[in-house]
Amino acid sequence: MRTLNVALGERSYPIHIGRGLIDQPDLVLDALKAPRVAIISNETVAPLYMARLAGPLEAAGVNVTRVVLPDGEQYKTWATLNSIFDALLGARCERSTTLIALGGGVIGDMVGFAAATYQRGVPFIQIPTTLLSQVDSSVGGKTAINHPLGKNMIGAFYQPRLVLADIATLDTLPARELSAGLAEIIKYGLIRDRSFFEWLEAKLPALVERDPDALAEAVARSCANKAEVVAADETEQGVRATLNLGHTFGHAIEAGMGYGVWLHGEAVAAGAMMAAELSERLGWLDADQVARIERIHQRAGLPVHGPDLGAERYLELMAHDKKVEDGKLRLVLLKDIGEAVIHGGAGREDILAAIAARLGG
Repeated sequence: MRTLNVALGERSYPIHIGRGLIDQPDLVLDALKAPRVAIISNETVAPLYMARLAGPLEAAGVNVTRVVLPDGEQYKTWATLNSIFDALLGARCERSTTLIALGGGVIGDMVGFAAATYQRGVPFIQIPTTLLSQVDSSVGGKTAINHPLGKNMIGAFYQPRLVLADIATLDTLPARELSAGLAEIIKYGLIRDRSFFEWLEAKLPALVERDPDALAEAVARSCANKAEVVAADETEQGVRATLNLGHTFGHAIEAGMGYGVWLHGEAVAAGAMMAAELSERLGWLDADQVARIERIHQRAGLPVHGPDLGAERYLELMAHDKKVEDGKLRLVLLKDIGEAVIHGGAGREDILAAIAARLGG
């Protein structure tokens, strides 16, 4: 097991990375405020891991409430959030009850938001079971639900007490979900860690084949990168926004296609290519670098073109992005591989041309 720390003063917490961590109840027991938890999962993950997690906790004297939600991005809504509150209130869960998010990014985001708001805040633990959630959404305290007009527009910053990234859960992950997680891993190399990007270029076949050592290293390096950024800018006032490379374009894809049609990582990959195209138009990247970025996404099994919603429709959807300030769209772009910048000066025609260059295909 490898342990990283998210340094946020009195709200600091560990990220444990390794195989078989779900079967080590002491890791969870040590983080509990009281012997009472609600484990919240979905219909796909619960049959695989709920009993393995809940059983040993109950044997140790913990009162466990099990909550199972429908699976899918389309359920990341007020209605589903209310069903969590219904279960917590029905079980008479108190402020000392720890909520445990057992699942991917959708579960983690919703359970975190529920924890931030139930009785004005209860403890929670992240146990991410997808590659994407292990390297991104479980770390950093962003919690949210979607709105029909925009992804993750309703939420809160609320940090977990613990993150358990059990690499063994990736053994049951569908190939498409694995690729979606690789998109977020590639992102870290692109925005701030060139040596990691070069490592990924060399190790991508091993990652696609689920080599446990390669996966553990990729998760650890991704989490280390994110932990550094979050510690420097917890509420995204500055540098943390660079973690959203490809996300403004990608969120437009998810909202425009309907949540759940494209996986989040797939949309981020296509969005990263649009950002790369715009970066080239601004004179920062050259054609060889854009081609290199395209190749690594393709080798990871990811799309490098977005759905043809029309470039104007993308801009319309992007206008609802959280990074719009004073009506001006701020985009995360690349000065170089390994160097991201937040830029609000790109012209409308350049943005439209960059989007158009990456439609269809």
